[in-house]
Amino acid sequence: MSLSKYNQKRDFKQTREPKGKVEKSADALIFVVQKHAASHLHYDFRLEMNGVLKSWAVPKGPSMDPEIKRLAMMVEDHPYSYKDFEGTIPEGNYGAGNVIVWDNGTYTSDEKTDSPEKQLVADLKKGRLSFVLKGKKLKGEFSLVKLHGKQENAWLLIKKDDKYAITDLDILEKNKSVISKRTLEELEARAEKIASKNEDTQDVKKKSKPKIVKASFLKPMLAKTIEKPFDDDEWVFENKYDGYRTISILNQDEIELFSRNQISFNINFKPIADELKKIDHTVILDGEVVVENDSGRADFQMLQNYIKTGIGNLKYYVFDLLHLDGNDLTELSLLERKELLKILFNKYSFSNVFYSEHTVGDGIQQFEKARKNNGEGIIAKKANSSYTVGNRSNNWLKIKISNEEEAIIIGITEPKNSRKHFGAILLGQYNGKELQYIGKCGTGFTESVLQELHTQLKPLFVEKSPVKEKVPLRDKIQWVKPKIVCQVKYSEWTQDHHLRHPVYLGLRIDKKASEVNFNGNINSNDNFNGNDNFNDNGNINSNDNSNENANLTKMKHSKEHKTENEYDLKIGKTTLHLTNQNKVYFPKDGITKGDVVQYYNEVSSLILPYLKDRPESMNRFPNGIDAPSFYQKDVDVDKVPKWLKTKKIFSESNNADIDYLICNDKETLLYMANLGCIEMNPWNSTIKHIQNPDWLVIDLDPAGNDFSPVIETALVVKEVLDELETECLCKTSGASGLHIYIPLGAQYDYDSIKILGELIAQEVHSRIPDITSIERSIKKRKNKLYIDFLQNRRGQTLAAPYSVRPKPGATVSTPLEWSEVNEKLHPSQFTIQNVLKRFEKKGDLWKPILSKGANIKKIILKLEERQHEV
Repeated sequence: MSLSKYNQKRDFKQTREPKGKVEKSADALIFVVQKHAASHLHYDFRLEMNGVLKSWAVPKGPSMDPEIKRLAMMVEDHPYSYKDFEGTIPEGNYGAGNVIVWDNGTYTSDEKTDSPEKQLVADLKKGRLSFVLKGKKLKGEFSLVKLHGKQENAWLLIKKDDKYAITDLDILEKNKSVISKRTLEELEARAEKIASKNEDTQDVKKKSKPKIVKASFLKPMLAKTIEKPFDDDEWVFENKYDGYRTISILNQDEIELFSRNQISFNINFKPIADELKKIDHTVILDGEVVVENDSGRADFQMLQNYIKTGIGNLKYYVFDLLHLDGNDLTELSLLERKELLKILFNKYSFSNVFYSEHTVGDGIQQFEKARKNNGEGIIAKKANSSYTVGNRSNNWLKIKISNEEEAIIIGITEPKNSRKHFGAILLGQYNGKELQYIGKCGTGFTESVLQELHTQLKPLFVEKSPVKEKVPLRDKIQWVKPKIVCQVKYSEWTQDHHLRHPVYLGLRIDKKASEVNFNGNINSNDNFNGNDNFNDNGNINSNDNSNENANLTKMKHSKEHKTENEYDLKIGKTTLHLTNQNKVYFPKDGITKGDVVQYYNEVSSLILPYLKDRPESMNRFPNGIDAPSFYQKDVDVDKVPKWLKTKKIFSESNNADIDYLICNDKETLLYMANLGCIEMNPWNSTIKHIQNPDWLVIDLDPAGNDFSPVIETALVVKEVLDELETECLCKTSGASGLHIYIPLGAQYDYDSIKILGELIAQEVHSRIPDITSIERSIKKRKNKLYIDFLQNRRGQTLAAPYSVRPKPGATVSTPLEWSEVNEKLHPSQFTIQNVLKRFEKKGDLWKPILSKGANIKKIILKLEERQHEV
């Protein structure tokens, strides 16, 4: 671009803007950022190059957060003297509005070269500029990257991760001119706005010391148990501590420590309470109190002894922050809460209170590390999950190394030989509402423990057994009312659901008997180490001599006539060994694993085009939708059948190549279903164009049970895209919302698509702000429908069209005609029990998604025009 275009757009008799002529700095190159309230507020980012200011309009302004990428539209070159321009461009002139110099300074290429300017000009032509800013507000390394595709002027402005990066502050809040020290509002000099601003300032001052809401006890979130560790970039992994779960409530006038059932720990753990007095904030902390031995390992027996003697290395590992100075943090994501917790703890020097560290994505490595250190295990937590007060959630999973169980004492046996008080304790756990005997424990007791425990149990002696079954013991038994919980370690579970070689560790004063549930000898044929695991290639083989009569008719069944529970199915030259087909996956509906496998067999021709050549993120439900699930991405290629197709793809979080499964045929599809993959989750891009997605997704996620806002928002999305002359398709998510896809034909990269998704979401939100939100934080959404444009990232997955979802009823993600998107629509209408007739009648409504696709340049230009009109 040249200055002639700049001059042509301006009438210098009316505007005070400088006339265009080429000038240069005497020494270092300069940059300037001007805040410009024209038809819409934006920031003009300008870099001196070849005697002019190369210029980009940045609608949302620059950011110092490396995670935030700002769209920057390249505009005409501006003259060097424009660097100092502040003032008002009169109405009727190009760019009419007010301008201040928001930031300025010098800059240079980030490459060491004899001619930085020459390097920058060359980089500009290549479409990727990397430079270092030395401004009053903007400092450090930045990049300008041209969006790949056919658009001519769309770029991304990106802050690099260096010592100047800021993630907890919006740099745009520093809103004064670096020249005149006035804000844009002050420049506009409108009395009403100034008055309003002063009122707002007064309100801020009044609220600067708000009355802090007193923090009160919250029942902690609990984890479900799984057998084996896993790797997943969307999960973080922490140590599992062998101690007492402890909730700390810190108010201005008192410190309170509670067990998970609100039993006071103030006296037992007084040193912890005293240490927490250093914190001068109102907070609720969640963590675990332990006593560590000389090797630094938490020891539950030593913790028991500490409670009696006060002797031991007492420590409090804090892993969550639930409340801060009157603010409920439970709706924030886990990583956001932990970041706030770390910032809080960095303010203080503690001796026995610690921030519980975590790692991201590498569960298997962390589990092995815990095993080598003789740890108890690890806890896996979904990184973006909120805190579910008082509930056990699939978002937290515990994976134990040591075999330990909580058990209820239901009786004692008569002492023998020299032992006094009792011989052994009888143990039980609740299996549903029924108490079940799980074995007797006669070791781990000292003389003093035998006496103390007998004294504690004596008031609970009863004549009748608390369990219905006959306990297979010849010992004389004194039954005990099931009130007291203890901790035992053991070697394994026996086939008759008893603990082998249990050893008493101590009492669990923090647990209620009603919370102790049976965990023993659960059928794991479909679980983490079961027959369907990738680590076992015995399930599927490519033997051409397999039974030719094992065919699809074996899969057809009804509730009156069940499938064979286990059989071989031949597809082409491949024979699949299908297991546990009668296992119920949807308890309320009676839908089995076999039903899911049969469904995918029926729809394979419809779903496979949208899985072909795409990496699969497998969400496995080996024991049905009410049991824990887990994600699996990396396939052990040495242990899976050779006929399966896999592809190595680099994972940034793992810093390594991962072998993803590629599903291109029916046998692979059914193999996945047999592994417990109720839903199919492909990437948005194929291995042929891994950086370029085939579609853009807008995910409409309702805040509650009312589906009408989803319908209304979907129709506004359609309206916006019709105005942009862009095709879009709609399908039910199969869960609670709708997915709207825009075909792209793999023309643009993920960064480009994410920016476009955000622009579309903003346009839709601007039309219906009362019912929608584009805030990531659930709390900030204020119960409005979330327009999610963040699904357009590399490696992100959504349920494929025609995929079953792990929801009651076995709902299906179903392509729709736009005429069906009306008040009668709800995702629950489409299930595996009724969609096959629909698909047969309507055919594949999703075909257009694989077309050439939209023109991003055209869309961005139309959105820009619309913003200027507004």
